[in-house]
Amino acid sequence: MKIGKSGILSAFVLAAAVSSLAAGAGAQEKAPEWRHGISTVGELKYPAGFAHYSYVNPKAPKGGTLRLSSAGAFDSFNPLLAKGEAAAGLNLVFDTLMKSSEDEVTTSYGLLAEGVSYPDDISSATFRLRPEAKWADGQPVTPEDVIFSFEKVIEHNPLYTNYYKHVVSVEKTGDRDVTFQFDEKNNRELPQILGQFPIVPKHWWEGKDASGKERDISRTTLEPVMGSGPYKIATFSPGSTIRYELRDDYWGKDLNVNVGENNFGRIEYSYFGDRNVEFEAFRAGNVDYWFENQASRWATSYDFPAVKDGRVTREEIANPYRATGIMQAMVPNMRKPMFQDERVREALSYAFDFEELNKTVFYEQYKRVNSFFFGTELASSGLPEGKELEILNELKDQVPPSVFTTPFENPVGGDPGKQRENLRKAVALLKDAGYVLKGNRMVKEDTGEPLSFEILLSSPTLERVALPYANNLKRIGIDARVRTVDSSQYTNRTRAFDYDMTWVVWGQTLHPGNEQSDYWGSSSVDRQGSKNYAGISDPAIDALINRIIFAKDREELVGATRALDRVLLAHHYVVPMYYRMAAPIAYWNRIARPAELPAYGIGFPDAWWSTEVKPE
Repeated sequence: MKIGKSGILSAFVLAAAVSSLAAGAGAQEKAPEWRHGISTVGELKYPAGFAHYSYVNPKAPKGGTLRLSSAGAFDSFNPLLAKGEAAAGLNLVFDTLMKSSEDEVTTSYGLLAEGVSYPDDISSATFRLRPEAKWADGQPVTPEDVIFSFEKVIEHNPLYTNYYKHVVSVEKTGDRDVTFQFDEKNNRELPQILGQFPIVPKHWWEGKDASGKERDISRTTLEPVMGSGPYKIATFSPGSTIRYELRDDYWGKDLNVNVGENNFGRIEYSYFGDRNVEFEAFRAGNVDYWFENQASRWATSYDFPAVKDGRVTREEIANPYRATGIMQAMVPNMRKPMFQDERVREALSYAFDFEELNKTVFYEQYKRVNSFFFGTELASSGLPEGKELEILNELKDQVPPSVFTTPFENPVGGDPGKQRENLRKAVALLKDAGYVLKGNRMVKEDTGEPLSFEILLSSPTLERVALPYANNLKRIGIDARVRTVDSSQYTNRTRAFDYDMTWVVWGQTLHPGNEQSDYWGSSSVDRQGSKNYAGISDPAIDALINRIIFAKDREELVGATRALDRVLLAHHYVVPMYYRMAAPIAYWNRIARPAELPAYGIGFPDAWWSTEVKPE
């Protein structure tokens, strides 16, 4: 599960409490047991009252400017909406109830909330707000703010609507307490993920702007919004630049989860319409930090003087992927009739020649993805056994027979002979699906309708992969076209499922949960804004998702996740591509990082600092 900047969660070692609200009628009440942190894997690393995260520099200097870049443009500062293009860095303005630790797998500690409790059957969860938590205008953060934020994010953002679909009510249950009631029990993830949505000020959004106009949280806005977080919006140029400034009066600057973090005095974003131009801005020193997403550039374009003389450092850091499973794929949209036949989808995979691309484009820097949980213990492999086999046997009549007999393998290319054989297999699959080659076109045998579709991309840099793939498809008569659109159009089209095929990256955690229904569940297939890009609606997959969400222990969770992975692969919902399980980054010596990075992250920008400011 993932929402927010750190990226990783699910439910819990919340060690919580039976609250009087959740106790049954007539049952003996117990005092709530408040917990300062939540973890899904193992015990909490940090005890109550800990000083700071171990990976931060508590003496890091405060001040200086961090210059960052972003692609596309922005047209909104509203953090709750699923429409418009939200400005990069808005998370700097808004606090959440809990804050993630990057040196634990799925763990967070109290930020706006000083504690959380829940009953033994997990039928509810109660958060207690810190009395010192304040908005930028000095007013306290209240349960009413939490309730307002939750209700509005559910109303206006489909992603959160699905994410929190089992929350049936939220109410104020004390001066600083807010309680969420659930319509199902023992969903261990719910208490944790409720700590992740941004909390916004009710009184500000229900007030008027400087011109006297009523604010409307259901609409995009370029009015600088107010939050309770460490930064404020200082200046901006619509769609082009935005600068955040560190607040001297930030209520939580001395909180243990913030010590050694939020070090930059200013964080500036500049927007670029072209990734190559963006990189040139980094080379010229106008951008301080760069995450490289192009293998050829990483291999050939870092010979400029600042790299040679040490002013720019290059690193490949595995930390962010130690607890992250990745599926990067071309995704056919099964809402389109041509992709509803599994044989057609499988045929599409035989036209993707990863090995050739890895040699000619990627400088042998990538590995082929062969799992929806690639790189983790949750990835299926070989034939099912143990708990995974037991779970699959329960659904034997509803899943492809191949999951029991044939391990998933990607087609292997890399030379003309292998590529020809793969394309022959693709043609055979298409023939079984009712297609034939007529001249140089693949058409439906009964209707003569050509197999034709568009591959929708968000960036020209992806064309170096999509165009060779389209050319391979054309070799077997498939009319595949590549179309690249700007970020705003891409966002709107993917939210509305307005594409034939597109390029998607899903990130997974070591404790998957409710987000799986948003990725693959029947409940999300028709809900615009979901991440069910493939259009999956399958009872067996729904059942496996429920097994994951309600897994009683780690063994069952791992078994159910591997079973889900195996079934997803067997249905050929995607054309798996590739990934590099290390983050290639470069940065100027104007910024510095902790000597020891967190085990599961880079700590950027939270724990980094400016070298242009002298330590006190």
